[in-house]
Amino acid sequence: MSKQIRQYIGIVTALFAYYLVHEGAHLLYALFTGVFKQIKFMRLGVQIDVYTEHMTSLQLGIFCVVGVLATLIVGYLLTALAKKICKIKSKLFRAMFYYMTIACLFLDPLYLSFLHSFLGGGDMNGIALLCPEGLARCFSGILLVVNGFVFWKLVLPIYRQSFSK
Repeated sequence: MSKQIRQYIGIVTALFAYYLVHEGAHLLYALFTGVFKQIKFMRLGVQIDVYTEHMTSLQLGIFCVVGVLATLIVGYLLTALAKKICKIKSKLFRAMFYYMTIACLFLDPLYLSFLHSFLGGGDMNGIALLCPEGLARCFSGILLVVNGFVFWKLVLPIYRQSFSK
């Protein structure tokens, strides 16, 4: 299998895994609190719809935060397991986990710090109920830089060595 095909499959798998983790966390919270309405399939992905009128501001804020926390936890877990993952013989599976790590470490911090201004509020609307939006954006930006450093220093060297073999 060519490198390009592995990359394409890895990216598609990473996006699927990201949505599964992020929206799955929203879904579990909505089911747990009894406010689940429906799953919306949209052009760029999936969204969990809830009965916001049955939620307090705190519950809505937590609903929006759990997706971000879930993806970050999975990203850090994949970072911690990178050496074990790179022992897998299949370059395809390594590529899939590599891109999943990137998606989980970077998508939410990038979105919350910068992109939500252009793409719509999304989770930031609820997070802003818990703390000022500027503070959330600043924290997300710092997290983006920290995750970039973690990726550059810990993840990239392990995968680079693994793929060079």
